[in-house]
Amino acid sequence: MEPMKLRIIGPGEIPGEQYFTVRWKTLRRPLGLDIGTERLSDDDVAIHALVEEADEILSVGRAHLIPEDSDGAMSDHAGEGASTCPPFTPLSGHYDFPESDELRPAFHIRQMGTLEERRRQGLAARILRGLEETCCQVWGCRSGWLQARTLAIPFYESQGWQVFGEEYMIEKVGSHYSMWKKF
Repeated sequence: MEPMKLRIIGPGEIPGEQYFTVRWKTLRRPLGLDIGTERLSDDDVAIHALVEEADEILSVGRAHLIPEDSDGAMSDHAGEGASTCPPFTPLSGHYDFPESDELRPAFHIRQMGTLEERRRQGLAARILRGLEETCCQVWGCRSGWLQARTLAIPFYESQGWQVFGEEYMIEKVGSHYSMWKKF
């Protein structure tokens, strides 16, 4: 059997349909959301990571560069009816935050998902590490940001990410905390 491999797809490239199918199956279908809600309007400029084995994609994730004039707030998906993901207030300069003058360039991790039968095998950690390293190499990022579903907090903490702020709800998705990591 062919070994599992991590593949990074750089900005300007769009992953194949199987990548988006895995995103939908792992993140949107469990919430009862339609096909198409796994798509983001900036997928064409994001960095995508996937772990595959024998041409089957098992785990996915993506990251995008947060524009200098943005606090990271955005729609939860492309198209109508999308919920809004809240801002990362430390990026707006209106929050007492350690080393706030050294946070940019910054990236935003989104859409991390692993097929249910392949969870707890280190695949998500490979995706996350690949995205972190690539964002730092390609964009020179000094910090990373994400909105984690409450159940995913222990995983991200095990990878060196820190929670900040209060718990909040993203409509149609559920309870989240914001997290960050300095590089």
